[in-house]
Amino acid sequence: MTTTTTHFKAYQSESATNPTLAYQTADDLAQSTSYINLAQGMGTDNDQQTSGELWLFNPSSTTYVKHFMARMENYQTSDYAQDLYTAGYLNTTSAVNAIDFKMSSGNIDDGTISLYGLA
Repeated sequence: MTTTTTHFKAYQSESATNPTLAYQTADDLAQSTSYINLAQGMGTDNDQQTSGELWLFNPSSTTYVKHFMARMENYQTSDYAQDLYTAGYLNTTSAVNAIDFKMSSGNIDDGTISLYGLA
């Protein structure tokens, strides 16, 4: 789907140096059909992981575009703890009936993806 997003993150190294809060211009999408980058640099060490929440508002509506926001936390491959924020909208008035999660490389080794609906 065509998407517009904005993205920023806070991060700090394992050695407690370089704490940073940064707007991520490179991860913004402007009417793009590319995948939305929710988490970055996920590592494969035993202490590296990702978790978070993705909120999709009114996905069954056939009147309005679909707004979303996500907050992800991960411990990434360069030994940085990250707190990532992404928000935007899917530029469609069609109902959203599927979500696809994709890794830029590798696979999801283990985990749980849960779906909750609120009325």
